[in-house]
Amino acid sequence: MNSEYTLDKKQLRTAFGRAAHSYDQAAVLQREISNRMLSRLEYIKYRPDVILDAGSGTGYGSQQLAKRYPKIQLIALDIAWTMLSHARPDTAWWQRLLPLQQQRTDYVCADIEQLPIKNESVGMVWSNLAFQWCNNLEHTFAEMHRILRTDGLLLFSTFGPDTLKELRQSFAQADTFSHVNRFIDMHDIGDLLVHNGFSTPVMDMEYITLTYTDVISVMRDLKAIGAHNVLLGRRQGLMGKNKWQQAINAYEKLRCDGKLPATFEVIYGHAWRPFDRHSILTPETRRQLGLIP
Repeated sequence: MNSEYTLDKKQLRTAFGRAAHSYDQAAVLQREISNRMLSRLEYIKYRPDVILDAGSGTGYGSQQLAKRYPKIQLIALDIAWTMLSHARPDTAWWQRLLPLQQQRTDYVCADIEQLPIKNESVGMVWSNLAFQWCNNLEHTFAEMHRILRTDGLLLFSTFGPDTLKELRQSFAQADTFSHVNRFIDMHDIGDLLVHNGFSTPVMDMEYITLTYTDVISVMRDLKAIGAHNVLLGRRQGLMGKNKWQQAINAYEKLRCDGKLPATFEVIYGHAWRPFDRHSILTPETRRQLGLIP
């Protein structure tokens, strides 16, 4: 991977931690995409018993999943503990001593690229707009394949290459630094799923464009949801006044009907962990079939 586009995970954790209290007010797009993911479950006849919400944030998706599947065990996992603290219900100590209800949620602070979850223990992995924060998506898919049970489901959304193209183009007029994250193409994501053992991947994409009155409002919204520039190839230090003005002027040329556009290419996908017929074969049979030397 080009080190210019490698994410600084320590800075990422800090950015999301600081954004926990402002996230819900600004995360309009994130909630909308989560709702659209939920609607897709209407067409997938599957009822898991354990769900991992990978990149759970302040818990909107987890709450919706708990309503839809009231008897499940839910694991809410996020890289920022402050996000998890914001999502966790503020229950009294004596309430925790009561018998467990049918549905319970465990909160885990971890990176989705290194899941602290045992093999084949999860029925569904749900991930809304988290994969764009991975340095190695192939390894992330391998981890999710590892923890899914046979016939388990991976359902996710992420951003594609045209996301924030206006912002990227505008900053490119001012300097040569990386100001916007790199996003992976939908077809490449599908290939990675197959390469990591998933079957029948279904991928699709749509564009969603938000509009703003000025560039500052765009940047303020991104900051409020923790979407800072945490690339190792980012500019170290503040951008000069002249360079900043050049970027703003370039963005202003894109104004349409009095508003500035911010485009998001949203990729949706789901795939299954298939039954591994090789796992039930004896070593001798596998050797005869040429599956092992």
